[in-house]
Amino acid sequence: MSDLSELYQQVILDHYKRPRNFKRLPDANRKAEGHNPLCGDEITVYLHLDGDVITDVSFEGAGCAISKASASMMTATLKGKTKAEAKLLFDKFHKMVTGNREGTGDPAGLGKLEVFCGVSEFPVRVKCASLAWHTLNAALDGKNETVSTE
Repeated sequence: MSDLSELYQQVILDHYKRPRNFKRLPDANRKAEGHNPLCGDEITVYLHLDGDVITDVSFEGAGCAISKASASMMTATLKGKTKAEAKLLFDKFHKMVTGNREGTGDPAGLGKLEVFCGVSEFPVRVKCASLAWHTLNAALDGKNETVSTE
């Protein structure tokens, strides 16, 4: 295993064992739930929007290491971003984890989220990594139905 792969695994395990923003957000004005039936991941994403700006974001739920780490890193990345910036990050992240980089070049601008670049080699894990992001999109759009990766 390369040093970079090992570092990526360490970062993912750190966020899994000590997730950031893992709590109910009492003043959330948007919320969405997500479920990955294949792996059993369940997540609730809470947002506090002030106009178009995400002033706070958190999550609760249970899932595999990739799912929980992705949600943790997503919430840490999104605080202070606009809805448009969040949607753009979702697009970049989704293209990276699905291995669909045609016409996009390198997924620059993802920062620490690039630790999930290896997920594209394991198609069954793409749903784990992207569940929080799909759930975030539902919360941003004010959708009340449960998001499913099926």
